[in-house]
Amino acid sequence: MERFDVKRGLMKKIGEEGGLSALASKFFDNVEKKELHAFSASHGIMTSIEGKYDDSGALIVDVTNVPPNFDDPDAVKAAMDARKRWTQFLDESTGYNSKQRGDKAKEWAKKASKAASAISSARHFMKMATNLPEDTINQAESMISEIEAALEAGDNTRAAGRAEKLGKLLNS
Repeated sequence: MERFDVKRGLMKKIGEEGGLSALASKFFDNVEKKELHAFSASHGIMTSIEGKYDDSGALIVDVTNVPPNFDDPDAVKAAMDARKRWTQFLDESTGYNSKQRGDKAKEWAKKASKAASAISSARHFMKMATNLPEDTINQAESMISEIEAALEAGDNTRAAGRAEKLGKLLNS
C-alpha cells in the first residue's frame, strides 16, 4: 500500500472528467469502477492495481507485481512499458512528477517523525519536571493521545500540528 499526495483541486477535476477509473482506463487494462474515486485494474506485470482517493485528499494504491522473465527481451520490454504507464498514471492522478512525489513523501514522513519525537520529548520533560502543574500534565497527556491517534490514522499533518502545540504548552 502506497500513499501519494495529490495537488489541491485535482480530485475535483478528475471527478468531473469521469473519475479515477476513467483516468486509470487510459493506462491499464480490465479497469473496474468501484466508486467515483476508486478502481481496480491490471496491466502486464501489474497483476492487481487497487487505487482510490481517500478523505484526506491522497491517492492510496496497492499494486501486486510479478517479475518478468529477464531472459525474454519481449517480457522485459513489456515490463518497461508497464512501468512507464504506472509513472504516467501517477503523474496525472497526483498532479506531481516523480521528484515532487518523492519530496512530498519525505515531507509526510518527516511530519510523523516530528510528532513521535515531540511525544518522546514531552514524556521525558514531564518525568524530569518537578513543579509542573497537574492540569498542564493532564492537558499534555490528552494532546499526546490525540497525536498518537492521528499517527495511527495516518494523519501526519494533524499529528505534527498537535505536536507543535504540545511543545508550546510545555515550554510556557
